[in-house]
Formats: sequence, structure tokens, C-alpha cells
Amino acid sequence: MEQEHVLMNDDHSQTTSAMDTRTATKALVKFLSKLGLDRFYPNKLTLQSVLEIKRNSIHDEPDESLQTLPWHFLRKLYEVNAKCRSCRHASNTSEEHDCLFDLDLNTADDSVENNKVNPLDLIVALFLCADSLLQQELALKMSMCQFSLPLLLPHGHKSQCTLMLWALRDIVKEWRPQDLSESRGFVEDNIIQANIPFYSFVRLKNCSLSKSQFLNQILSRGQQNCNIFIHRDVEGGAIKREIANGLVEVCWYLPSGGENLDIFPEPTAFANLRGDICESLTQFNFLLQVSTATFVFLDSVDENEHRILTTLQDVKSKLVLVVNRKGGNAREDIMSVKALVNELHLPNNRLKIKDQRLNVAEFSKKLCEVIKTSLVDVKTTMSIVNMHDKAVELGLSVDECNNQKKAAEELVKEIAEQTIPDYKKQQLPLQGDKWKRLSQLEMEELRLKKAGGPRMEETISQLQEEQHNIWKELNKCKKSTAMNSFIDHISKCDKEKRDFFLKWMKLKLNAHSRTKMSQLRNRFREQCKKKDLKLIAELDQALVDSSLGTEHYMREMGLIYEFSVISSTKTADEISHLPGLAAEMLLDGYPLELLDGDASNVPERWVTDVLMELHKKVGQKSRLLVLTVLGVQSTGKSTLLNTMFGVQFPVSSGRCTRGAFMLFLKVGEDLQSELNCDFIVLIDTEGLKSPDLAKLEDSYEHDNQLATFVIGLSDVTIINIAMENATEMQDILQIALYTLLRMKMTDKKPVCHFVHQNVAGVSAQTKIMKERKHLLDQLNEMTQITAEMERQPSITAFTDVLDYDMERNNWNIPGLWHGTPPMAPVNTGYSEAVAHFKKNLLQAVKIDRRKEVSQIPQFLDRMTSLWRAVKCENFIFSFRNTFVGHAINSLCKEVTQWEWAFRKEILAWQSEAESEILHVHSQSDIPALNKLVASKKAEASEIIDAQESKMKQKLNFYRKKEKQVNLIETFIKDVLQSMSNLADEIKLSLNNTFDFGLKLRKQEQEIESEDQLEDKVMSLLADSKHTTLSEEQLTEEFEKMWTEVINQDIRDIGSIQKMGIFSFEVTGDHQLDSQDDENTDLQSLAKSIIESCTNLVLDKVKTNADYDNGFTAELLEKIDKTLQEKCKHRQNKFEIDLKLHICGIASREFLKIKENLLSNMDPKQQLERKTTKYLSRFLDLYKRRHHCLHEANDLVQSFIKPAVEQYISGSLGVDIVEDILTSCHSAEYDSRTIFQYNIQNELLLKEDFQSFVRYIGNYEIYVKDWIFKHILQTMSEDKTLCKLQNKNLQVIIKKLSEAIERASKGDDGVLLPDNKESVTKLINNMRKHLIKDISISVEDEKNTLFQIQSTCHPFINCLKMSIKDLKEQLEEEFSNSDDITETLNKLPIKPQDELFKRVFGCGQQCPFCKVPCEAGGSEHKQHHASIHRPQGLSGVKLEVSRKMANSLCTTDVQSNCHFRNTHTKGEYHPYKDYANFYPDWLIPPDPTIEASDYWKYVLVQYNDRFAEEYKLKPADVPEAWKRLTKEQALKGLRDAFNMKATTKV
Repeated sequence: MEQEHVLMNDDHSQTTSAMDTRTATKALVKFLSKLGLDRFYPNKLTLQSVLEIKRNSIHDEPDESLQTLPWHFLRKLYEVNAKCRSCRHASNTSEEHDCLFDLDLNTADDSVENNKVNPLDLIVALFLCADSLLQQELALKMSMCQFSLPLLLPHGHKSQCTLMLWALRDIVKEWRPQDLSESRGFVEDNIIQANIPFYSFVRLKNCSLSKSQFLNQILSRGQQNCNIFIHRDVEGGAIKREIANGLVEVCWYLPSGGENLDIFPEPTAFANLRGDICESLTQFNFLLQVSTATFVFLDSVDENEHRILTTLQDVKSKLVLVVNRKGGNAREDIMSVKALVNELHLPNNRLKIKDQRLNVAEFSKKLCEVIKTSLVDVKTTMSIVNMHDKAVELGLSVDECNNQKKAAEELVKEIAEQTIPDYKKQQLPLQGDKWKRLSQLEMEELRLKKAGGPRMEETISQLQEEQHNIWKELNKCKKSTAMNSFIDHISKCDKEKRDFFLKWMKLKLNAHSRTKMSQLRNRFREQCKKKDLKLIAELDQALVDSSLGTEHYMREMGLIYEFSVISSTKTADEISHLPGLAAEMLLDGYPLELLDGDASNVPERWVTDVLMELHKKVGQKSRLLVLTVLGVQSTGKSTLLNTMFGVQFPVSSGRCTRGAFMLFLKVGEDLQSELNCDFIVLIDTEGLKSPDLAKLEDSYEHDNQLATFVIGLSDVTIINIAMENATEMQDILQIALYTLLRMKMTDKKPVCHFVHQNVAGVSAQTKIMKERKHLLDQLNEMTQITAEMERQPSITAFTDVLDYDMERNNWNIPGLWHGTPPMAPVNTGYSEAVAHFKKNLLQAVKIDRRKEVSQIPQFLDRMTSLWRAVKCENFIFSFRNTFVGHAINSLCKEVTQWEWAFRKEILAWQSEAESEILHVHSQSDIPALNKLVASKKAEASEIIDAQESKMKQKLNFYRKKEKQVNLIETFIKDVLQSMSNLADEIKLSLNNTFDFGLKLRKQEQEIESEDQLEDKVMSLLADSKHTTLSEEQLTEEFEKMWTEVINQDIRDIGSIQKMGIFSFEVTGDHQLDSQDDENTDLQSLAKSIIESCTNLVLDKVKTNADYDNGFTAELLEKIDKTLQEKCKHRQNKFEIDLKLHICGIASREFLKIKENLLSNMDPKQQLERKTTKYLSRFLDLYKRRHHCLHEANDLVQSFIKPAVEQYISGSLGVDIVEDILTSCHSAEYDSRTIFQYNIQNELLLKEDFQSFVRYIGNYEIYVKDWIFKHILQTMSEDKTLCKLQNKNLQVIIKKLSEAIERASKGDDGVLLPDNKESVTKLINNMRKHLIKDISISVEDEKNTLFQIQSTCHPFINCLKMSIKDLKEQLEEEFSNSDDITETLNKLPIKPQDELFKRVFGCGQQCPFCKVPCEAGGSEHKQHHASIHRPQGLSGVKLEVSRKMANSLCTTDVQSNCHFRNTHTKGEYHPYKDYANFYPDWLIPPDPTIEASDYWKYVLVQYNDRFAEEYKLKPADVPEAWKRLTKEQALKGLRDAFNMKATTKV
């Protein structure tokens, strides 16, 4: 039987043992008193007292006495600093040595030893004083340092000890056996539950070898030597042990899967007994029975040891003797060993002898081979957990509480019977899909309120109803059996039992989910390699669903309170104690979930009530210093927090809980006044920006919410960045700061620290300075842009939002591990660097004491407002809409300059080439002309290709220098395509131009008679009306007939003159069916096309150029293109009648050219136009009516104005475009986005309804007109014309004003007298002052004086007013002036056409609201617009009521509404499916309510007039829209287009 192995002592031995026990107990108490730990014995030292932030958390001062030594050790250990075992109090070592020769040696040794402590004694003392939770934490930290851990802890007397199962329970290790090395799999398990070989190392009394040193050598082979076990050669290891003899330590060797690195192929445990076996027989007996093999180190064997070893039964298979052969009595020693071997019948392989020729490393290798050999033969193993019964059998105590273990097992037993997702649905129902759906609905409601929309109230009502229904359902949920049991246990148990219960739950839940999670993670990694987004999303959700820990039970408890708090009084009483319970747990060191990462929501009432309960419990002394760490996934942010403050946020627990958790650390009384806080609140978040989840739709949205939320709550934000590159966190940090600015949440200015992980090089500080500077520059740029848009002029840099100093707030942290895991300890450099960072961080808090300290109520107020603001934000769209738009605009500015340089080069060459073709000798034959044109085409192709290549080179250079180019890589591809398209477009245009020139030259030689052309025209028109011709046939025939029409005598025009006289009316035979909607759509379309083509005709007429038959082809091509885009399904008759109607208009316009020219040159008509003015003036003079203003106006209009116009006149053409694109007006044409903003801004400022109608109804025409007017306006208002003609209107007006001021005074500087005679002097002086600038003849002066009857002073004021009116008049006339317009229209290269090409783009309009596309280039993958408008503004109506539709398509595409039109062939389809019909359009939701304020305001202002225009009823406008002001509309426009508040139209 096993009991036979127990060594029995006689009665004398028992008596002696009792005396030894009393003596040992006194020695223990004495030792603890020396260390100042006696007040904590036994087990009174708590985890909270160790974690409390005290003065020594900041000051790293040497220990002045032995009583400070334990605290120094604990602080270093909680920093995971392997130097903690080397701690000792400050002593004058030199003095000890100086006086050593003056003292007796024994006395000297005693005095020195009394002032020193062996590290093993210190560790044993702390474990004896620590409570259960602290023992676990100590073991965890020691394990991270790769220290050996107490397995059997002595209680003063060496044979009285405890099996430390509980202390070791929480240690989870990962390793990779060599059979998993190829698959890269690994094993994760609680190490004391692992069934692995177990080797013990003990020694006899007479042993000169250090078994601990040999163990270290064995376990450290392949890596740098690690002192896992303390031995005589480490600092303090040689000091005499006082209480540690009898201690059994354990450590584990864990393979990494590397054949060359691994010492042993499988995990193996090693135990080490301190002291000789004779003093610790119980421990030795225990080890012998549980071990795979026991190594006994010895020099010789005395009689007592021989007796002990030979009385052991069945030891042949376990005992290995390690003998040290040395000089002196070596023969006698060997003989004693030989006797033992013979009696035990040990085989030779169980005896290992070290002679003096072998050093420690060489002999360690031999021992290692022995262990490897024995591993092959191992058949049975025993986990440490299974040693429990053997320990009890031998009389050892065990440190576990089985009552709470049983309670935890009972609670989670159902998990084994079903899957974790099913268990959570049954036992934790509140945090299921309904809770997540409720969170989504709350967010949708808030964003909908912010985004507005005509159907807002209805949709919000639906959302609220769904929320209410979910609330009712969740409120009706009864507490599950598991939650009843959970709440009952933690409510009724005292703190100690509660701690045990929760820890047991954690252990059981972790063990249960570990296997399942490991499988899911393996599948997840496989799918990430395959990049199957659907499966990645499903597996990500499966990981969330399969994750189960105590935090899920705490979350459920919070939701029970959240949903039950509004219920009956009885229910409220049942749950009213829960916030107080959670507050107690917060104070006990348990984290509170602040943000539920699975549902992306904050249970605000629960968190609020818990923290308010805590506020009460601490006597309202709750000043908080909130510290947050943010980092990309797997960058060690939780490890950083754990190392800084000794806490235990999960770093690799086998679960994947998401969100943010807060932990309260009490600040010691010695620091509260200095730090100005009572608690330091740590907020740990999940890893951000997982690369595996980056492509999932909502992954970044969640990250951005989380980052913004916790930064906004924090006083100190630590940005944790891996490696030496700072770009990984840049996107999230930019978005978080951008959102804080948008939400006006910049009143609190968190201190920001950047921690750069894995930066070990001594030169790293210098090397990464450039990256830091680059990051700061980008953050500054982003901050400036956002602050300007949000009207926060006081914010100009990143440091205005977060308190950051590039020199002081950057920290380089070396790598975490010192070697290759899993056997690598934590790098001491890592621990030291983190400790240094923590010290400086808290020192900075002391120095920078805040004026206003947030207590819990203020913290909660900010949390509530901040979270509400976060929920309102559409992060991705809002940020990308801002900064991608900004980056695109920057590129567009460059591209438009490159394109203009391209066009300008080609236009200059084109003029010369055209001239050469048109002016070639008239007698040149046709082949010669063809050859010339062909050569010009080839030359043009070469030039265009070269220019295209130049543009692409510029683009590549731009990509290298631009900071934010990564945001617009997709757009850059469109730009490259646009460049190629531009080259093709110019080639085609030049070829057409050359072909046209060639055709003209040929026609000069082949011209026909004009007499019979009209008959051909009329015949073709008649035939076309009753037959169906193809577009090509119609174009060809019409071009022939049109030449005949233009050359026909006016009196013989015939019936074509009658075409297009009356309005074009859509008839029944024009429609595909008889739907009234289609009739309206066709009528509107016809009106738009007719207007557009008429404008094209008029543009040609304005040039006064002869008609060419290529124009008809251009006209018909335009009609065909518009019909194809806007009405794919149509009747041929509609198309033919429409073309005939437009051609009729064109014919009459060309016939008016001659009449208009004659009329404008007729002197008689010119005089007749002045009759009214002369008659009015004559009557004024006759009746003595002195109209001073009229007189001043006459002077200005009759004489000054012509002189000014002559001064201003000049050339336009290419120079106008060049000047506009290089002047302050270039911004208007930099991109389509900016152009759209300027047009819409001007529309609202003008408040002209018809302008809105034209802009919405025929965008192309309006843009052309706007550009043309803008060119003229720019020439006057912005002094651009003056630059082209070396003078400008502003200069002249200024000179006129100065001339009036100077002329109004005499030579003595005194104002002229107020009489009629002074007017003569005034005008005479003006003429002299202006003689160098403008010319007013003496005759004009006399005529003027003859008419003027006013006195001087009123006339001067009126003259100033008239001059001002003249300025405004000329500005207006430059928009409509016949002279300027005629000049522009006669130019071969029209500036309005060139600018139109830059800003018009593809010309596509939103299929619903008709807003124009703003995408860059004429070719792009998707059309998009910054803001959309209520559809009723485009004539869309509600079918039943015939009211204008008030819905926004940006809202409709998210709704369940339907639409139909010609593209759907009249069938209804959901707006959500719009991409099926319009795949080229991207219509995202509006990011904010302000985004559509502009068009909402327009609809409100002109609702009735638009209804009258479209012959519909006015739209039903929401009340919220009616409250919008013009200023709000303009701000919404600025916000939507990302413009500054000062942007000028």
C-alpha cells in the first residue's frame, strides 16, 4: 500500500518535532517582524493594498530599512521586473568591508547576515502574508518573469506546508509540441491541469553541488541563461535561509516547436526542494510519489540518510543519484554511495557522477540526456491538480475552498450539455440579438433626427415603436436560473467567498470555452488567408457568440437592471441593490464594462447608477484621473497597462470580448493632494483596426466610435503603437479628433502620450523622429481643416485638442520578451522603460494640476453627452466625405492645371495648323489637300501622346509628395483613365476640325446651284414625317438639304419656317403607353432638350459666321445622346418630331443674322432709341425741374462711360482662361465640387426663382450661362480684365473718385462754393486730372455744362452716386454687354467653352432628384454628389395626391419606399435596390441634418411656385424645415461641400 511509503518516527522524534515546531514558529514571527510583515500574518495582505497608488509608485528610492524591502519587491514584481529578487535595503557596503578586519570574523558575519535577507525567505514570507487573490497574482507575475513558483509552502516548520493549488490555478500557458510544428498549431491550457512528466530535484545534507544552478543550466539551454531558481551565485542567494527550507518550487519547460531550439519535445515540470531531505521528509515523500523521476544530489551518504533512502519502497524506477566526486575523503564518500546503490539495486543509468574535469555546462548536458531518455519511457503522468489527494493523505494542507468551487460548477454545469451560443440564448437572453437591435435602432433614430428628411417623423415613429416593443419584450424576460444563482451568490456571500466564487467561475468558463475558441480561431485564420469576407464575418460573429466569461454575467446583471428599472415597485426592489453590489466590486478591483463591444452600446442607466453608488460609498470623494490606452490589435496595449499598474486586464484568455472596461485604482492618502485625485480610472479597450476584419462593413465604424468615446472621456490618452512606424494608428486618431471637433467636444484637453513598442535600438530616438514629425504634421493639417469647417478659429493645431509635446510625450519601449517564448521571460528593459514612463506620467500630473477636477457626477454627465454625440455621427462617411473630398479637391486643382496646359499647347498648335489648311493655295488639288491633312493628323497624334505622358509623369510625382494620397488611390485610377480619355477626345476633336477644313476647301471647288435646294428640304421633311429613318440616314440627308436651305432666297423658304413656331406638345402616339406620368416625363424631357439645343443654335448664331453643314450633325448627335441617357425606351415618332421641331427653330435663327446686323448698324434707329431721353431732358429744362441725379447720370452715361469702356476694352480668348486659372478666381474652377458650391451659394444669395428652375431643369444650359456670366463678372468685379488690358475697371473707378475729390477743391485745398458756377470749375478740374487716363473733350464739357442746372455740392454727391452706379452698371453689362459678348462669341477659342469642359464633367444627374454628378473627370466608375435634394424640386410627384414629393433620395435608399419610371418600365421597385437600375450611381445617406438644409430651405421658400411651375400641388413640408433660416441653409451648404465659412462665390 501507498501508506507504507510514509516514513514513521518514534516517540522521541515526535517530541523533538513538536519542540522544533514551536521554535520554528517563533523564528517565523521574528523574521516577519524584521520585515514589518507581522501585522499581515497570516494571509491579511490584500491585492487592493498592493495596487493602491502610493508615493513609491512615483519615487524609485532605495530601501532605507528591511521593512521597506517587501514593498520594493512587490512593486518591481508587479512591473514584471526580473530584478525584483535582487532588491535589498540601502546599506553602507563599503563600511562593512572597511571594518571587517577590525572585528572577529564570526561577529562580522553575524552582523552582516542580520541585515540581509535571502530572496527565497522574502518570497515565502509574502506568500504567507498574502490573501488568496494576492497569492494568485504573485504567482502570475512570477510566472511571467520565468521564476520558479511555490508548490509546497512551509509554515515555519519545514515539515508543515501547504500544497499551493489555488495560487497556481490561474496560470495559463501556451506551447507548441513538436508534432504540431508543421501545422503551426499550439496548445493552451491551465498548466496545473496538464498531464505532463514531473521531475523532482532534492539533495542530501552533504552536497557541494547546487542543484538549482544545474536546473537553470538545463532549462536555459538554447537561450541566454535565466535564473529560474535562485542559487548561491545570484545576488542574495548565498545568504543563510531562515524560513525557506522545506519550500518546494516548481517550474515548467514548454517547447516552442523548433527542433533546434527545444530542449525537450514535450512540456515537462520540474520541482526543487529547498534544504536537505532529512529536514523535510514529508515534502520528500510527497515528491517521490508524484514524480516521474527524482534526482538526488549528494557528495556522500551518512547513516541516517542511508536509512531513509533504503526504507523507501519501489524506488528503482524513480530515483537518480547525482554524485559529486571531489578530493579529500573522496574514497570514503564513494564507498557510502556505492553501499546505497547496491542495497537499492540501482542500475548504472540511474547513477550520474560528476568529477572535477566536467564543468557545470558539460555535466548539465549529461543530466539533460538522462531526462530525455526517461521521457521516452514515461507511460503515466500526473497533473498538479491530481496531486491533491496524495497531499491530503500525507497530512499536507491544501489552499483551496471547495464550497465556492462546487457553487461555480453547479452554475455552469449546463454549458457542458449544449453549445455556448445556445447556453447564452437561454441563460443570458438580454444581451442577445434584441439588445443589439435596440442599440442599432437608437443609433438610427439619433442619426435620422440629425440627418432630417421629410419622412423623418414617420420613420422615427416606426423606430420608436420597434424600440418600445423590444423594451417590452426584454422587460418581460424573467431572470434565468443561471442569473438567479449568480446574483444570489455574489449578493449574499461575504467578500472572500465572493472572490473565490467569481474566480472559480472564471476558471471554469475559461477552461470550457478554450477548446472551442481555439478551433474557431484556427478556422478564422484559414478563411482570412482565403479572403472570403462572408465566412470571415460569420466566423467573427461565431467567436463573439462562443465567448463566455464572468463579464457576460455581469453584463446580463446590468441589463436586468437597465430593463427592469422602469417596471413595477416589486421588481425594482428586487434589483435595486444591484448597482450598490457592482460598486462594491469596483472598489474590490473588479472591472466594469463601460461599453458593450458586442452591441456597440453603453447601458447608460446601469453605468450611471453603479458609479453614483460608488460616489456615495466613498463619501463623495471621487476625484478621477481617467487614463485610457488605445492601440491597434496585438500591439500589447493591455500588457502595457498591466505592467504599469500591476492590474490584470486579459491579454490572451482564450476569449474575444469586445468593448471598453474601466478599473478603479485607489490613490493613497500620501498622494491624493499631489495628484489632485482620489482614484485613477484605467480604461482598457479592445484592439483596434484588426487587419482580418478591415474589409467588413462595420469594423472601422465600431473602432472609430470606441476611440472617439474613450479619448473624449480621458484625462490622459496613451496611443500604443507597435514597431518604429507611427502610421498604424493614424487613421483612427484622425477620425477620433475630427469627430471630437465636429461634436464640439474639445473643452476637455486630454494629455496624449505616444508609446512606440518594440523600439530597442539606442539610435531609435533619432531614427523615428522623422516619422513622429510626419505624423504630427498630418494631424495638424487635419485639425486645421476640421476646425475651419466647424468654425473653431481658436483651434489651429493637434495640440489644441490633445495636450501633446513631441519631445516629452513620446516613449520608446523595447520588446516584451527576452528570448523566444514560451520560455522567454519578460525583458527587463521593457519593465524598466514602462516603469520610467509611469513615473514621468504621474510626475507630469503632479506638476500640471488641473483647475477643475472631474468627480463621478461630472464624469457621468460628460459620458452621457459624449456617447449621445458619438451615436449621432456617421463616422466613416462623414470623415471620408471631409478628408477624401479634401484630398480629391487638392488633386483636382493640380489636374485641372495640367489639363489646361495640355489644351493650351494643343490650341496654339491647332490655330497654326488650321490656318495652314485653310490658306493653302486655292489651286491645290484634292490629293495634295488630303496629304496635308493626313500629315497634320499624324503630327497632332504625336504631340498629344507627348502631352499625355507629361501629365502622367506629373501625377506620379504628385503621388510621391502628397501626404494624403493613400486616401484617394481609387480616384487616382479614375484620373489616369480621364487623362487617356482627354487625349482621345482632343485627337477626335482635331481630326474633326481638320476634316471640316478639308471639306470646306473641297466645297469651294464643288459648289452647286442654289435654286432647287428648298424643294429638297421640304420633300425630305414630308417624307420623314411619315416614314421611319435611322439616325445616320436622317443626319446624312438633313446635312445635304440644310446647305440648300441656307443658300435659298428668303422669300422661298417654304414650310420649314413653320416648324418649331409653337410649343412642342407630347401626344399619345409619342408614348409607349397612356400613363399620365410618362406624358409628363416626356414633356419635361422635350422641353429640356429643345432649350439646350436652342442655346447651342444661338451660340452659333452669335458668332455671325457662315453656316456649315457639319453643325446639323452636331445638333442631332446632341439630341441622340440626351435621349439615350434619359429615355432609353421611347417611340420613334417622338424622336423624329422632336428633331424636326428643333431644326425648324434653327432655320429661322440663321435667317435672322443678316437682319440683325443691318439693324444694329442703322443710324436712324440708333437716334430713335435716344428720343425718349432727349425729350425727358428737354421737358426738365423747360419746366425748370433740376434733377441733380439725372444730370449726374447724363454726364456719366454720355461722356464718362464711353471713355471708361474704351479704357477697359481688350482681347479675351485663351488669355482670359489663362488669367482666370492663375488668379484668385481659379478656385471656382479647381474641381466640380467647388464649382457646385459656388453656383448653389450664388443661387440662394440671388433669391431668383427662375434661376432655380433653370438650374434644376436644364443644368447644362445654366452652367454654360453661369460660366459665361462669371467670366464677364470676373473681368469687372475681380479686376481680371484690367490685368489682361493693363488697366481695369477698379482702377478707373478709383481714379474717377479721386478726381472728383481733388476737383471739388480749389487750389487752396478748400471745398468749392455751393453754386452753379462751381460746377463748371468742378468738371474742368476733373477733365484735367483725368487727361492721362481717359479723354473728355472740351466740346463734351461744354455740352455737359449747358445741361446742368444744379449747384455744386449736391451735384458732387450725385456724381459720386452715379460713378458708383456706373461701376455696378458696367459689372452688369459685362454679363450682358453686346460688345463683350460679341467679342467673346467671335473668338475661335471661346473661354466659356474651355471652362465648361473643366467643371461640367460627365453631365450625369441623380436618377431621382436630378442633382449633377461631381465625380472627377468625364469618365469614372461611379457617379456621386455631395448633397441631394427633395425630389419634388425636380418635378417628382406623389401619384395619388399629385403633390410634389418631399422625400430625399438619400433617405429613401435606406427606407422601404418604392419607385418607378421609364427605366423600370413602369414597374415598382424598392429604393434600396436602386443600384440594380443605376449601378453607376452611389447614393449614401446624408452624414448630418445640415447636409440637406440648403434644398429643404429652397423647397420651403418656393414650394408654391415650384408646384405652379410643374402644374402640381405643393409638397407637404415638415415643420422642422419651416424653421430653417437662410444662414442655416448656407452653413449646411458649406458643411456638405467641406468649405470654409469665408469661402467667396
